[in-house]
Amino acid sequence: MTHPGPDGVHTVAIVGATASGKSDLAMAAARSQTGTEIIAVDAMQVYRHMDIGTAKPTAQDRAQVRHHCIDLVDPDATFTVAEFQHAADAARHDIGTRGGSALLVAGTGLYLASLVNGLDLPGSWPDVRARLESEADTAMLFERLLQLDPDAAARMEPGNRRRIVRALEVCEGSGRRFSSFGPGLETYPETSIVQIGIRWPRDVLAARIEQRVMRMMQAGLLAEVEQLLGSYRLSRTAAQALGYKELIDHLEGRCSLAAAVDNIVVRTRQFAVRQDRWFRRDPRIRWIDLEHDPMEALSAVVGALNR
Repeated sequence: MTHPGPDGVHTVAIVGATASGKSDLAMAAARSQTGTEIIAVDAMQVYRHMDIGTAKPTAQDRAQVRHHCIDLVDPDATFTVAEFQHAADAARHDIGTRGGSALLVAGTGLYLASLVNGLDLPGSWPDVRARLESEADTAMLFERLLQLDPDAAARMEPGNRRRIVRALEVCEGSGRRFSSFGPGLETYPETSIVQIGIRWPRDVLAARIEQRVMRMMQAGLLAEVEQLLGSYRLSRTAAQALGYKELIDHLEGRCSLAAAVDNIVVRTRQFAVRQDRWFRRDPRIRWIDLEHDPMEALSAVVGALNR
């Protein structure tokens, strides 16, 4: 079973690792193609007040080109893939009512897959999850999952408590087997969404990441994190965001500022490698290898938007 998504909305996706230049490329393409609107496919840009560290588009960019799926919830909220899918579908429908095209700027692979593959995603049942998490015996929870959904249990380790709790939450909350929700992430069905990937040599991307982290620090990322800590009890996801987690460690006395900044660079580079591995699995992505500038891919994106 798949999730149908909105019909008839011409959609192009730019995919790639963090700091590869996706946002600049998307802005250039959208400015050149009247009616193009941007949808951020980013698990951290959905959070309000997390602006510098998530590299949100500037107010000027958002005034020039309509953006969607940014600033959806406060940083103390839990936000699911299913909620993102719903918001992005609504955005694409909205764009379609104006006769426009949607340009996805995608750094979060699972969020993109929910749109490109039309994943049938289970919802969330917080009360059920809280009850399950209060049970200390993970082995007992796994036995329960074996009874309710042996196919799901066969695909996970008996000690992976987080996945076991999630599967049980869905089974008990929805009344359906967790394994019944779509074919999974290892299939690549036909899609109307054109995907264009941009990639740099690894050493060049590593340097771009360090430069971007330094720009974020100069732009006031530390003060942004201090403000967040003073105003919210961050959700688990928000508190783990790159740049935020490391500076929280510094502000709470676990490391120096210099060490925190070094950690941001290292962990962002590690994240970029994981992004690259995720996207490379998808045979539907057309890759463009960059040498000097993200705009080397502009003609490909504009051409896809003009189809």
